[in-house]
Amino acid sequence: MATGDTLPLIHKVGLPPKQTLFEEIKHNMKEIFFSDNPLSKFKNQSGSRKFVLGLQSVFPIFDWGRSYNLITLRDDFIAGLTIASLCIPQDIAYASLANLDPQYGLYTSFVTPLVYAFMGSSRDIAVGPVSVVSLLLGTMLTDEISDYKSHEYLRLAFTATFFAGITQLALGLLRLGFLIDFISHAAIMGFMSGAAITIALQQLKGLLGIQNFTKKTDIVSVMRSVWSTVHDGSKKNKKLFWMAAIAPMISVILSTFFVYITRADKKGVSIVRHIKKGVNPSSASEIFFSGKYLGPGIRIGVIAGLVALTEAAAIGRTFAVIKDYSLDGNKEMLAMGTMNIVGSLTSCYLATGSFSRTAVNFMAGCKTAVSNIVMSIVVLLTLILITPLFKYTPNAVLSSIIIVVVLGFVNIDVVLLLWKIDKFDFLACMGAFFAVTDIDTSGIHAFQELYKSLQKREVQLVLANPGPIVMEKLHASKLTELIGEHKIFLSVTDAVATFGTKGEEL
Repeated sequence: MATGDTLPLIHKVGLPPKQTLFEEIKHNMKEIFFSDNPLSKFKNQSGSRKFVLGLQSVFPIFDWGRSYNLITLRDDFIAGLTIASLCIPQDIAYASLANLDPQYGLYTSFVTPLVYAFMGSSRDIAVGPVSVVSLLLGTMLTDEISDYKSHEYLRLAFTATFFAGITQLALGLLRLGFLIDFISHAAIMGFMSGAAITIALQQLKGLLGIQNFTKKTDIVSVMRSVWSTVHDGSKKNKKLFWMAAIAPMISVILSTFFVYITRADKKGVSIVRHIKKGVNPSSASEIFFSGKYLGPGIRIGVIAGLVALTEAAAIGRTFAVIKDYSLDGNKEMLAMGTMNIVGSLTSCYLATGSFSRTAVNFMAGCKTAVSNIVMSIVVLLTLILITPLFKYTPNAVLSSIIIVVVLGFVNIDVVLLLWKIDKFDFLACMGAFFAVTDIDTSGIHAFQELYKSLQKREVQLVLANPGPIVMEKLHASKLTELIGEHKIFLSVTDAVATFGTKGEEL
C-alpha cells in the first residue's frame, strides 16, 4: 500500500445514544452491585428449579457437591486431619489473646467451619480463631471491662461477635463484595507485619514466665515490662517449632507429658490448668441487647468484624489466584457474617480465615471446603474425649506457638520490593505497620518523614477522622502544628467540603 493511502472503512464506530442522568446512574449502579447478573439464571425456570438454584446460591456446597467423589474426599480428609492437628493448640493459645478460657477457642473451631463449609465460596480457606483478631478483640474488650474473668466480659465478647456477624452479613446483603478488589496489598502487608510484632511481644509474658506484665500493646511498654521483670532461668521450651503442620501438636503433647510426669507445675511452671469438657453450650441469652454494654458491643463488633473480613478476603483472594478460580466477595461476606452470628449464639467468639491454617490446608492438598468439616469433627471429638488431657500444657509452649506462627507474617522481602518498585506503596505499608504496633516515638518520626517526603513532591497532607488517642499523640508531639490544625477534619466529607475536589485552598 502506498504512503498516504488509507484502509477502507469497514465498520464505523458511532456515538452511543445519549443517556439521561437517571439512566447513567442506573447503569453505573448495575455495574457496581450487579455486575454478575445474579438473577439471570432464574429466568424461564420452573418453580422447583428456581428453588434448587436459590438453594445452591446460598449454599454453594449443594452445587459443587454434585460432582464430589471418593478421591476428592481422600484429599480433603488428609488436609482436614492436618489442619486439625495445627488448629487445636492454636485455638487454646489464641483464646488467651482474647482473654478467654481455652475451651472457647475450641468451640469456635467446631461451629464456624461447619457453617463456612456450606456457605463459603473459597476452596482453601480454613476458618477459626486467628491471632490478629483475637488480640484486637481482647484489647478492645478490656478497655470496656478490665476484669476479664468476670461474666460480663464473656457476655460482651459474645455481643461483639454477634454484631461483627451482623456487620459482615449486611455488607454481603448490600452486595459490597466488590470492595475486596480495592484492598491494598501494601497496606495488608504492613498491617499483618505490625500485628505479628505486637502479638509476638505480648507472648513474652507466657514464654518468660512474667507475672506482672503490661496490658498495653506498644513496643516501649512491652519491652519495659520484659526488662524490669526478666530473671535467670526463664529461657525454656524454645524448640520443636520448625517441623511442618504437626509441630505444634507434637510440642503440646510432649511438653504436657513431661510436665505431668515431673509435676513441674508444682515448681513454678505455668500451665493451662483446666479446659471445660463437652460440646458448646448455648449463649443466645448471654448477648447484650440492651443496657450500658450494648453500645460498646456494637462498636467493637463493627471494628473487629471489618478487620476479620479484610483478613479473610485477602487470604481467600491470594489462594484463589494461585488455583485460578474466582472468589465471590458477596458470598464470602454472607458466609462470614452467618457463621459469626451462629457462633455468637453457641459460645464462640469472632472467627475468620486463618493464614497459617489456610496455607497448610493448601499444601496438604485440599480440594474443597470439606476439609473444614473434617477439622470440625476432629475438634468435636477433642472436646468430648480428650480436653482434660490438656490440663498440664505449659503456657510457654502455647506462647511459642503463637510467636512462630505470627512471625511468618513479617515478609521483609515484600517490603523491600515495595521500596524498590513504588515508594508510595511502601509508605502505605509502613503507615499500616506503625498504626498497628502503636510505636510512639518511631511512629512519630516516621510520620514526620512521610510529611517531609510529601512536601518535596508538592503533595499536601490532610487528615480526616483521627481517633482520640491519635489526636493526643499528635498534639503531644506538636505534629498538629507541623501539619496545620486547619488540615485536620472530623470526616472526609468536611475535608472535601472545605478544599473542594481540586484542592484550591491547599
